[in-house]
Amino acid sequence: MKNYTITVNGTAYDVTVEEKGEGGAVSSAPAAAAAPKPAAPKKSAGAGSVKIEAGAAGKVFKIAAPVGTKVSKGTPVVVLEVMKMETPVVAPQDGTVASIEVSEGQQVESGALLATLND
Repeated sequence: MKNYTITVNGTAYDVTVEEKGEGGAVSSAPAAAAAPKPAAPKKSAGAGSVKIEAGAAGKVFKIAAPVGTKVSKGTPVVVLEVMKMETPVVAPQDGTVASIEVSEGQQVESGALLATLND
């Protein structure tokens, strides 16, 4: 038997594969699934009152405005890679970035909280 860790859509699974019979037929059965291993988000002491959420599923390509940055409405805060295209997620209003809830390289779903702002 051989053990492998396979990651699918950001979720890690431990899989055991065993060889059966002389014909070399191989079967695989998933072992107990390991807990997902998301990258640790970079948070500030307190989250802001204005939420910035992902409009589509993708991978965090870049944090464009780190915590403490003053931003204007329309300023990119996080850049997502969605279908091989860089897609900026912008501030919905003027404010200061209070928290970044994701890290570069992390997979996110549509509607996921990316960051927060304070007025």
